[in-house]
Amino acid sequence: MCNVIEKKGKTIEEAISAAVSELGVKESELEIEILETPTKKFFGLLGETPAKIRATVKKAQEKPHEGEGVVVLAKNFLQEVFRALKINAKMEVEELEECYQINLSGKELGVIIGRRGQALDALQYLLNLAVNRQIEEKIYFRLDVEGYRLRRECTLKKLAKSVADRAIKTRRDVRLEPMNRHERKIIHSVLQDNDRVETHSAGEEPYRYIIVTPKSFKS
Repeated sequence: MCNVIEKKGKTIEEAISAAVSELGVKESELEIEILETPTKKFFGLLGETPAKIRATVKKAQEKPHEGEGVVVLAKNFLQEVFRALKINAKMEVEELEECYQINLSGKELGVIIGRRGQALDALQYLLNLAVNRQIEEKIYFRLDVEGYRLRRECTLKKLAKSVADRAIKTRRDVRLEPMNRHERKIIHSVLQDNDRVETHSAGEEPYRYIIVTPKSFKS
């Protein structure tokens, strides 16, 4: 298909309409250059001069894949945060079935993790909030810093077993510190097959916590 044509008409609008019809595109997709403006007869001595325009189809900007688009939004947000904190962090994005995992690496990234991952959880929350405000379909991002999440998961599994043993030994409920939903899920999962204790969550977010109760001594 020709992307540039010249058309004439009694008016500029008529010439543009003819270009739109021939090219099969919307007027907003055209760049219009007016070559000649129309003139009327002058006392019947001179003929009419039609309008003449040159219409060029605008080059279509290649749209990124939806996944690529949201990843760009996420990276831009994180780069702004890192710039404000004056730190350098390398980002590697992994597309998982349920989310996008962004792995961060670099020097002095402890400030991003914070105490027991609280800063990392906060940044992850803000990242998801910022990105999902700009898109229609909800997307979930999970942040990790040099394998911190895996190390934390191992720590929580050990903690769950230790707390269960303490509850059984003391015959008392044991209350854990507040944790996010993902960490509470790990504790529940580890102890769900332990037939000597049971677990339940209490409190309100973001201070929701787990209570481990010995079954045989539950009141």
